[in-house]
Amino acid sequence: MDIALGKEDLAFAERMRSFFRTEIPAEIRAKGERGEHVSREDFVTTQQILNAHGLAVPHWPMEWGGQDWTALQRHIWAEEMALAHVPPPLAFNAAMVGPVIATFGSEELKQRFLPPTANLDIWWCQGFSEPNAGSDLASLTTRAVRDGDSYVINGQKTWTTLAQWADWIFCLVRTDPEAKKQLGISFVLVDMKTPGVTVRPIRLIDGGYEVNEVFFDDVRIPANQLVGEENRGWDTAKFLLGNERTSVAGTGIIKARIARLKKVAAETRSHGKPLLEDPLFRARLTQLEVETTALTMSVMRVLANEAKHPGTPDPVSSVLKLRGSELQQEATELLVDVLGPAALGYRETAGVSEGFTALPDGAVDAMPTYFNWRKASIYSGSSEVQRSIIARAILKF
Repeated sequence: MDIALGKEDLAFAERMRSFFRTEIPAEIRAKGERGEHVSREDFVTTQQILNAHGLAVPHWPMEWGGQDWTALQRHIWAEEMALAHVPPPLAFNAAMVGPVIATFGSEELKQRFLPPTANLDIWWCQGFSEPNAGSDLASLTTRAVRDGDSYVINGQKTWTTLAQWADWIFCLVRTDPEAKKQLGISFVLVDMKTPGVTVRPIRLIDGGYEVNEVFFDDVRIPANQLVGEENRGWDTAKFLLGNERTSVAGTGIIKARIARLKKVAAETRSHGKPLLEDPLFRARLTQLEVETTALTMSVMRVLANEAKHPGTPDPVSSVLKLRGSELQQEATELLVDVLGPAALGYRETAGVSEGFTALPDGAVDAMPTYFNWRKASIYSGSSEVQRSIIARAILKF
């Protein structure tokens, strides 16, 4: 992480690098390096260490655990974390509901939720998508009806990531059914243990259990668990989704995957030589590295522009999301190609690995991750949506 960095930022990167490699338990980082899944307990342990050192939620207001860092420093923090194979702070907590509560929540909600959210004492999940409201999120139909000092919620959410581990869910619900589209939507917080909440797993093509359906049947919550104004939840949702910006490029994730690729290719034989020495493989690997470097430089340009014009959306962030998704997928595809048929020798079901043939370190998740990362071109705005933004806002079509 030294592209166009000044002396102070290089020193900052070195501090982050040293911390991640010395303070986070080696056994947790080793799981990421080997391609193994990290447990819920590992996520909690890591985030609590980060939080104790003021490194869990650096983009939050300083009074709630944030740091007075530049956008570039936050990028360095995230990239060095990925390169050290450190599980990042839970996005639902750190990047989504935390900033929303800090910005739109009442003082009571801030006091109640922000400290345990930063420390991962509460595990959040996101209740936005519905069976008929995914890309067109404003079409959601889950209802919340005011009844005295309560809201009564009925409806369904789907593709709810890690709801099986969650303590609370933040939801978009329709509080004014007569309003059109974005109007009449509110942002509420729901305890997953509330009577009437049901979680049902969705088994994915990679054999894993990551997403769920969540059903609300006459779920009664206190009205003071509304965040922001009633019927103004769409503004809150736009703020939440806008927080992802440059981080969705995933440059640190791609670089960590490339490092694993090189290690596995060095240990894989082809025609009597390490595959890493094969000219065709080297050409593909080099192209991936060059394009990742180009993406990193683009991220740096967007961050520099953000520093000059804070708070001003940069449509180039859609280029970062589009290309970042493609490169993440290309990296997973290349690892599967390195392994060939052996990539089929491992699968994971409900968190239990079932091996047919042993795979080298750094490759045990090759096929599951290949399938799972097809979602990269859908979440945080699909590739089609990003291309439309690029055409309108950059190319002026």
